[in-house]
Amino acid sequence: MRSRALALPMAAVLALSACTGALSDTGSLLGRDTLRIGVKADQPGLGLRGPSGEFTGFDVDVALDIAERLGVEPADVEFVEVTSAEREEALREGRVDMVVATYSITPARKTEVTFAGPYYVAHQDILVRADERSIDDVRDLAGRRLCQGEGSNSATRVIGERGVAARLIEAPTYSECVTMLEEGEVDAVSTDDLILAGFLLRSRDAFRIVNAPFTDEKYGVGVAEGDLSGCEAVNRAITDMYQDGTAEALLRMWFGDTGLDLVTSVPQFEGCS
Repeated sequence: MRSRALALPMAAVLALSACTGALSDTGSLLGRDTLRIGVKADQPGLGLRGPSGEFTGFDVDVALDIAERLGVEPADVEFVEVTSAEREEALREGRVDMVVATYSITPARKTEVTFAGPYYVAHQDILVRADERSIDDVRDLAGRRLCQGEGSNSATRVIGERGVAARLIEAPTYSECVTMLEEGEVDAVSTDDLILAGFLLRSRDAFRIVNAPFTDEKYGVGVAEGDLSGCEAVNRAITDMYQDGTAEALLRMWFGDTGLDLVTSVPQFEGCS
């Protein structure tokens, strides 16, 4: 494992608040001296922007590790905040070179983005208030107010795929969903367990995770559509990250106290296509 990895959460890497511009002439993220990487800014434990503009979290550390394995030093990485709804657009417009932002690989998204990875396989679960005892399974969401972050697929997993008649409420981000949950405006938030675990760590007394996972969510690294060489290089970086122990160390550092069953072996890749 690289000695740098465990120091990554202390790194202060400033965001580009208004970065625009196209990709390089090659159309690939390979051979660059700098990289612009899209990350979340409001997800504790994954991608969170601090008061002075620095980003921290598992996704941030994964992004920095991949960049270094591609030959780009942490000081030459600039992070750009992206929401779930704007990840494809940010890549398409060249505002970012890649996206590492709890970006689940789906057939629909693969028509717009080339995905490397996954770098982790999460599982959709349910977050409720700590005193809520009537929701213990996805079926218990029938008739309940379920919050989803805009641009997410989580409600589709519940309502469309499992036929559970939850009452969908959308918010711009999952952090706003969690605020609505705490204030009693919704009954549950359902999304990937790593996302929920981050919010749980921030407010242990306010919430609980139902711990009844019901999907596999393959977190991919989004690169520009058609950048196969860049995708393949990122896959090699992810493999090395797992084989040298960096991935396990980062997972345990960020989520070791959550009780989640963390998977520390190399995920099965989707293939660059």
